[in-house]
Amino acid sequence: MILGFTCIALANSRPYFSSESAQLILRAGIENTAALLEELGLNSKAIYFPSSTRDGKSQAVIPFNREGESVLLKGKMTGRLIVRYGNEPEDVGIAVTTPGSISLSQLQKKPGTTPEEIESAITYMLVGFLDIANTVKVNLSETHILVEVTGAKLNYENTWYYRCLGSPVASIIATIICEALNKPVRIVDETILKQTSRIVIEVLS
Repeated sequence: MILGFTCIALANSRPYFSSESAQLILRAGIENTAALLEELGLNSKAIYFPSSTRDGKSQAVIPFNREGESVLLKGKMTGRLIVRYGNEPEDVGIAVTTPGSISLSQLQKKPGTTPEEIESAITYMLVGFLDIANTVKVNLSETHILVEVTGAKLNYENTWYYRCLGSPVASIIATIICEALNKPVRIVDETILKQTSRIVIEVLS
């Protein structure tokens, strides 16, 4: 909790960055990406990969194959649009830059692996820097992470883009988590109850 308040205080010392500006920036490119996904007929859940696997740039890969689970590749992937992400021949998808990819550069350092450190980093980004949420709470288990966000200003919409990549808020959360744990993750559920968004992130091996 103290870390969270510290991050908010540090963020508030920066030049003011309105939530309207944040929304414009986060939405930039979404329509083009959505058109590409729809044209290709892709609606698989994206896998978010840390920057260590993509030449220092965090990105999400949307699989062409929607069936079954894949054993993910170890080490680095190629920095191309169409990439191989698993060991099987059909484990191919497109790599896209997400709102989380862009926002990650604003963190002052790589997040730690504890729930408190992850919560602090997400709070800094969503509440302090972007001003698109009020509070953040993180609960961590071995394979799943539950993040509760109150007052989110960019909620989930039932569109092609959101079904693949999640809302901008969920995208930022998934990117921070995969970077903190240095493991690929996937957004498996995103629901809104009253003023609270519940986002479930699956940690992949």
